[in-house]
Amino acid sequence: MSHQLFVLLAEATLDTLYMVALSGAIGTALGLPLGVWLATSGRGEMLAAPLFNRIGGVLVNATRSTPFIILVVAIIPFTRLVAGTSIGTSAAIVPLTVAAVPFIARIVETAIREVDRGLVEAAEAMGATPYQIIAKVLVPEALPGILLGLTLAFVSLIGYSAMVGAVGGGGLGDLGIRYGYQRFMPEVMAIVVLLLIVLVQGIQSLGERLARRVNKRLRTA
Repeated sequence: MSHQLFVLLAEATLDTLYMVALSGAIGTALGLPLGVWLATSGRGEMLAAPLFNRIGGVLVNATRSTPFIILVVAIIPFTRLVAGTSIGTSAAIVPLTVAAVPFIARIVETAIREVDRGLVEAAEAMGATPYQIIAKVLVPEALPGILLGLTLAFVSLIGYSAMVGAVGGGGLGDLGIRYGYQRFMPEVMAIVVLLLIVLVQGIQSLGERLARRVNKRLRTA
């Protein structure tokens, strides 16, 4: 491997980590409260707002059902508004975040809905407010499932980050397309695929380890 190629691979890997980390962090910051709200604002629930819950659910489903590569193209005007450009690593964070938020929201909603209803009823009987129940019962009990879901979300973002390379998004996907495909360098494509596998495996292992640790603490608490 030439020194130039090694530098390109290192830079592309850092760009991918940058895109995934930032979009994942923003997606979690927005998707976590959205998921909690979706799980607690249905008809008859503690923060009941059925109309807005239904509207929010439709918007989340609409975004999730849109193929990512189409989403990237469809929100180019929004990407330019936010990032000032629609090309490059920083610009790619916008569609990655837009895709991450509803995905994470549904993961959080599902994890919270799986919490034992008896725990909620016990907290209500003790006079806890809805927000206290959310903060001290629902989220802590759902945390292992949320962490596993976030792991899946970050793994998906790695795949999405490779896809934005097709539209000049930078990162390993862009490098694989420009050198591995367009310049007929199969060794570059092979290295890119290997690096993506390593990243996915690393995130998957870390997420599972964190979920097991949190679950063990809940059981011994």
